Amino acid sequence: MVTIKYDNQGDAISRDVPREALALIDAGGDGSERRYSYGDIVRLSAAVARGLLKRGLKRGDRVAILSANRAEFLLTFLGTMQAGLVSVPVNWKLPAETVAYVVGDCDARLVIGDDARLKLAPAGVPQVSFDRDFADLLDEGPFTPLKMEPEEPAMFLYTSGSTGRPKGVVLSHYSHLWAIAQRVRRPVPQGQRSLVAAPLYHMNGLAMCQTTLHQGDTIVLLPQFTTRGYVEAAARHRVAFLTSVPTMIAMILREKELLATSDLSAVEAVRMGSAPITQSLIDQVRAVFPKAQISNGYGTTEAGPVVFGPHPKGIPQPELSTGYPHPEVELRLVRDGREVTGDDPEGGVLEMKCGALMTHYHKLPETTAKVMTPDGFYRTGDVFRRDANGFFFFVGRADDMFVCGGENIYPGEVEKMLERHPGIHQAAVLPVPDELKGHKPVAFVVRANGAELDEQAIKTYALANAPAYQHPRRVFFVDEMPLAGTNKIDKRALAQKMPTGGEL
Repeated sequence: MVTIKYDNQGDAISRDVPREALALIDAGGDGSERRYSYGDIVRLSAAVARGLLKRGLKRGDRVAILSANRAEFLLTFLGTMQAGLVSVPVNWKLPAETVAYVVGDCDARLVIGDDARLKLAPAGVPQVSFDRDFADLLDEGPFTPLKMEPEEPAMFLYTSGSTGRPKGVVLSHYSHLWAIAQRVRRPVPQGQRSLVAAPLYHMNGLAMCQTTLHQGDTIVLLPQFTTRGYVEAAARHRVAFLTSVPTMIAMILREKELLATSDLSAVEAVRMGSAPITQSLIDQVRAVFPKAQISNGYGTTEAGPVVFGPHPKGIPQPELSTGYPHPEVELRLVRDGREVTGDDPEGGVLEMKCGALMTHYHKLPETTAKVMTPDGFYRTGDVFRRDANGFFFFVGRADDMFVCGGENIYPGEVEKMLERHPGIHQAAVLPVPDELKGHKPVAFVVRANGAELDEQAIKTYALANAPAYQHPRRVFFVDEMPLAGTNKIDKRALAQKMPTGGEL
């Protein structure tokens, strides 16, 4: 059982390191660089809290943050919660209409952000700009973070809204204090540097920043992800820990010349999460970072980033596995209304219960009831299988699954198979309607550097290495995969690239 030291999530900043220890390097995209000590983070986040309360905001009021990654984002995120307010990071890559919906749905009393993105906020909600008047908000002085009850909301994180409008996931102070406390620090000297380029409105980057500050290490923060910016920052700042979405790493690995001229010898760990990974990607990562520990992370906005860990008997984890159930997390697989036991190859939908569970979806009681079981488990919608040793393997999203001639197809499984081909760097599989089969799979492919590969070669490979029903009926080649706001592959954008008319 891990002890939780704090009651306010905004206060979970290590006091076990010297105040002058380096907490944050804001590696701004304009070539600027700003450094913040732990003393700075404590002082400035308190100044945000004091300033917000001075404006008349009351306990439980929501404050939306609409900005690219930067130091002020983190300071506002922490200070909002210290003041007993609720932090609402907003995905600024959504359409303006959807951003306005999120700000309105959470009943934000204030929007704080950068000038480039504040223009997306709806009129009528007061604003503070990081670029113009943030200094006026700060009110420096002594401050004790408000004592919060475990169930009080700390933040709303809105889902990406791939279907319908985004849903506001209400997370309590206890939920992520529990998650932060469960994450075991690697046995390395204090001050290891972690590179964060994933957007802070997404669980991946946000939870990494919270964990790093809780453990007394150093965040290297990029405003957003670019391949060159990411590699250059990792080299310049001697980053030990890379945290990413697999698509980000796959894009980096194509930059052969940049990698060859960059000193990345400090990298000791590469953690990929938020999307499935393939053996091909792992092999490429190992070739570039030969001494790095590679891990395959899994988590959800609704139930937090702590789900799996090492095997209690020390059995080595298979590389494509997400791990063995964490000792403080209850997991089960369910198919057709019944729990799946043993190493059933079809697996089932993962349901979980842990300390990081959301309280509810904001203003959506019926939707909340659909994803929570009567005995308190969250239905993730993710299909997993489990092997004989109890290790879990991600199969795909239940709602991504489509039927082709009576056979269930999970795009992620087909993508893994295709990416085993040495000439394929990345693959994305989509269904297209078919009168006879129901749906058929098609693939978008990024060729490996220097590979000469045509459509028929890929079809032939698929037919030789998977069931015939899984082979893509059409293959479209792209130079790179489009990214959605969470840095995962944007399959809606790919669907729009598909030629209209004609037979598949």
